[in-house]
Amino acid sequence: MSAKGLFIRGFTREDVQRILARAKEMLMEGKTIMNWNDGGTSVSKQFTMPIPDVLEECAYALRYFERQEQEASSGGGTPGSSDTSRVAYRLPL
Repeated sequence: MSAKGLFIRGFTREDVQRILARAKEMLMEGKTIMNWNDGGTSVSKQFTMPIPDVLEECAYALRYFERQEQEASSGGGTPGSSDTSRVAYRLPL
């Protein structure tokens, strides 16, 4: 899967870091899917996205936030300006 930038709008860097930490924890524990059955009652819990996709989206978002901070501190153009070095990182409108 190629990252789609799912975590760059409506999420903060801290949100993404928490998501990443939880995904890593679940990956290391091997608990991405959990089931419990008791007679007629059944409960199933799993991570919303496959762990590899979550990790890729988190990495993409953290790179995005880092670029935004670098641009702001260097006085660079506004996000989405005509600088071609950023074209690969823009989301489709």
